Amino acid sequence: MAELSNTVSQRAARNRWLLLTPALIILIFAASGPLLITLFYSFLTPGDYGGVEWEFSTDAWFGVLMQRDIFDDTLGWSDAHLSILWRSVKLSVLTTIACLFFGFPTAYFIATRPKKQREFWMLLIIIPFWTNLLIRTFAILELIRNEGTINSVLMGLGIIDEPIQMLFTEFSIILGMVYVYLPLMVLPIYASLERLDFRLVEAGYDLYATRFNVLRRVILPLVKPGVIAGSILVLVPSLGAYVTPRVMGGGNQLMLGNLIELQFGQGRNWPLGAALSITLLAIVMVALLAYVRAAGNEEVKHG
Repeated sequence: MAELSNTVSQRAARNRWLLLTPALIILIFAASGPLLITLFYSFLTPGDYGGVEWEFSTDAWFGVLMQRDIFDDTLGWSDAHLSILWRSVKLSVLTTIACLFFGFPTAYFIATRPKKQREFWMLLIIIPFWTNLLIRTFAILELIRNEGTINSVLMGLGIIDEPIQMLFTEFSIILGMVYVYLPLMVLPIYASLERLDFRLVEAGYDLYATRFNVLRRVILPLVKPGVIAGSILVLVPSLGAYVTPRVMGGGNQLMLGNLIELQFGQGRNWPLGAALSITLLAIVMVALLAYVRAAGNEEVKHG
């Protein structure tokens, strides 16, 4: 009987692996394959007119953070790359904070509506995903450009005498990314709030807790997994954003995605572009590991 049970278990395990084989092949060749090629290219020599030459070199990795002076060949920090790296991290973090600031009240409002109304409000949150990212970005651009809706209304009301320069600034990039990624913050927080037992909130009020204390001691600890998940969903694409910084920044406020595209395009330095891509991947992996660790600690705490 035991032998029959082992045979059945082995056959079931073999069938599972057979079913997983197509997905594993796709992951290896469609996901891991390009990453390995990118990593391999980062250790080659750039070609004269783009592409790579098959000569081993670590200059690309050296050029991520360092540079040589063209006159005396002295070493120094690559101020341009460091500035872009800092801007990418800073704007991504600020975007995540802004999305959390606006997304949490939005998710709470939807979660506290009657069930028949929640679908309508969620539809309004999801609708922007039905529109192309570029179109949504140009919609924000139309609002904040010098001749756009906001400046035209303010000037028409006599509040300002000349247009406010909002476009092609870090503010415009943050605004564009918040608009694009805000639903990614709202959805996981709403999912956590929907499962929240609001009788605990009422119990907090019955014990004479203020609204702030109820929020800090009751609501936030219980919906923390949703907050963490939403923050990661916003932070990760923000770090690699390309379209929004390109359109809203006007080429003056480059982020890592724009710098990578520049190296593969006009810069014709594919190894450096590959090294920057792997650097971006490493930053994203650090963010994901931080999420996994935070989520694991949360499970241990409530488990």
